[in-house]
Amino acid sequence: MTHELTAVQLASASSNADARGGWWRDAVIYQVYVRSFADSGGDGVGDLRGVRERLPHLARLGVDAVWLTPFYVSPQADGGYDVADYRGVDPLFGDLADADDLVRGAHALGLRVIVDVVPNHTSAEHPWFRAALAGDRAARARYLFRPGRGADGAEPPNDWESVFGGPAWTRVADGEWYLHLFAPEQPDLDWAHPEVPAEFSSVLRFWLDLGVDGFRVDVAHGMVKAPGLPDIGRGAQATLIGTEPLPFFDQDGVHEIHRSWRRLLDSYGGDRIGVAEAWAPTSERLALYVRPDELHQAFNFRFLNCPWDTTAMRTVIDESLAATASVGAPTTWVLSNHDVVRHVTRYGGGERGLARARAAALLMLALPGSAYVYQGEELGLPEVLDLPDAARRDPAFHRGAGQDGLRDGCRVPIPWSGTEPPYGFGPAGSWLPQPAGWGGLSVAAQTGDPHSTLELYRAALELRRALPGLGAPGGGRSGAAGDSGDSGDWEGPATGMRWLSAPEGVLLFTRPDFACTLNSRPVPVELPAPGRPVLSSSPVCTDSRTVVLPPDSCTWWAM
Repeated sequence: MTHELTAVQLASASSNADARGGWWRDAVIYQVYVRSFADSGGDGVGDLRGVRERLPHLARLGVDAVWLTPFYVSPQADGGYDVADYRGVDPLFGDLADADDLVRGAHALGLRVIVDVVPNHTSAEHPWFRAALAGDRAARARYLFRPGRGADGAEPPNDWESVFGGPAWTRVADGEWYLHLFAPEQPDLDWAHPEVPAEFSSVLRFWLDLGVDGFRVDVAHGMVKAPGLPDIGRGAQATLIGTEPLPFFDQDGVHEIHRSWRRLLDSYGGDRIGVAEAWAPTSERLALYVRPDELHQAFNFRFLNCPWDTTAMRTVIDESLAATASVGAPTTWVLSNHDVVRHVTRYGGGERGLARARAAALLMLALPGSAYVYQGEELGLPEVLDLPDAARRDPAFHRGAGQDGLRDGCRVPIPWSGTEPPYGFGPAGSWLPQPAGWGGLSVAAQTGDPHSTLELYRAALELRRALPGLGAPGGGRSGAAGDSGDSGDWEGPATGMRWLSAPEGVLLFTRPDFACTLNSRPVPVELPAPGRPVLSSSPVCTDSRTVVLPPDSCTWWAM
């Protein structure tokens, strides 16, 4: 059976976490990359009014909240993550009235709104940094300016490298150097200066007063650097992020910043939340960001980076659940975002990549905790791999080493309708070229097609709300991951999730009145049916006693 057979009226559309106090504990949050979502103005760039007009799509999809990438005043050196005015909307995306309308419109549809905040660095066009370059010593003290090394100070202060490639230091006219862990147009702030945390507390209050429901904290691991800014002693430093301790990321001092922000969020009503984009070398270090007095969620990049391998998947799932359970926080799950190759392509591309992506989505949505959906993944969009060099906007592409510089491929504007570009994205073209042949992937083309990826997502999110065993963790005994061995039964810590024995290449776990099977193998696998199938990423054959799981598929079962 496939998901078209689950098109029934479900009894409840309320989040399973509502009764447990904390909508965010099992929320499905949809990421909107604003410039690529919908263009209302005809300039080829998505904007806030375009998002507002397309909110009904998100409500029908069944998500709980929308997260908006930066729309603040910015020279756009890094897609808006170089902010020149944290309280203003860039004219490229609209104005404050548009932001207010979007928040109100989302709330009217039952959607919460999370906005990005970028605290590690500002734009080089921020008034503070412009004053610093003009010689204002007080302004310069808000950033990390240092004298160079060597007899004439011509060498950078240390050996740190930019995430985007090249040195993390740029020299100014008077001979000093400033730190920028990303592009030179993104100078790092010095969070030891009291005016910096005071300013960001004011910025958060500004947007909370406007009605936003929370913040995704960009580079939440980066605001504090190790004392003395010590050398690392090796190159290719971007490849070490999230795998090894580094003196510019994941320093213990960042946690006091997040504690202060949690106190601020808690002073507002309505369960306002903070979400950490944090890279840490271990699951245990990542869990520190979501202790009860810090942020509410942290992105789980280990799940995103996991290969199509059930042993690796189970290890990541077990360790992630154990780490967050140790601090009483929900785990988050994400497959794609605006910085990585879309998972259809990561899983092999073509029909196989799409089959695996659909299966991975059902696996993700069946796990305890909160899930993030990146715009277009509900359409099964692949990465665009053939963008011409002249069209690319990613600063890493133009700087060489560091990140691969190919993030533009996941940022191509999404298709809404029609058979030719811009596929309903807007009245004109699009800021990145869209591929020919995307008409069949559009929202309009997939709506009502029971075999489409869009309808699979809609059915999964509807079931996730209705089935009491899904969403936020329920009961379950406490235990350590892997207590009973790799293939035996095991119940996760306080999740109500239990692994059952399964053939090689297959995952099988239960939650209250629910089971999930995932076959990662390229061939069908037969096993005893764990229940009644209610949703599957590919047609599944069962006689109620046994089931033949299709290759690269995931199936949900009622028990």
